[in-house]
Amino acid sequence: MNSQRNILIVISGPSGVGKGTIVNRLMGGNNNMVLSVSCTTRQPREGEQDGVSYFFVKKERFMQMIERGELLEYSAHFDNYYGTPKSFVEDKLKRSDVLLEIEVDGALQVKKSHPEAVLIMLLPPSEGELERRLKNRGTESEEKIAQRVSRVKYELSRAGEYDYRVVNDDLDVAVQQIKDIIRKEKEIKI
Repeated sequence: MNSQRNILIVISGPSGVGKGTIVNRLMGGNNNMVLSVSCTTRQPREGEQDGVSYFFVKKERFMQMIERGELLEYSAHFDNYYGTPKSFVEDKLKRSDVLLEIEVDGALQVKKSHPEAVLIMLLPPSEGELERRLKNRGTESEEKIAQRVSRVKYELSRAGEYDYRVVNDDLDVAVQQIKDIIRKEKEIKI
């Protein structure tokens, strides 16, 4: 008999650190974990689908969601808003673990309202490697990349407020470390 409770896992870290890749690996074949879909006011990138990658909403709708208390967390980030629909997370937690891939300020908001949430900060091997990864994505201008790199110091300064820190130097090792953290936390949370 499995007596483990479902847990809320939050993964965040600087842009380009590999959050999306790691989350995809964690979700692959895991039937007891649901990835929360965030809302954003930014335009979709090539290949992103509404309701799958994000819920793409107009700024006016996002502001209504804030006013109505419909978001678990939200933040403004690079001239766009991002947030996690509260009802989605609370509903899914009744049946499965829920994984949030969100930025640092949002993660800390979640921890305030859900102290049992497990916060994992994904760290780059170095700032230089992070900048190289951002450039190789080829999705943003040099100006946007510079903005993202300048935010790294702030994000890394908040790492001490996280339950765990994992360096993404070797993808397989980082994924296994996070799986081990989740397994350990599920055992603790009984």
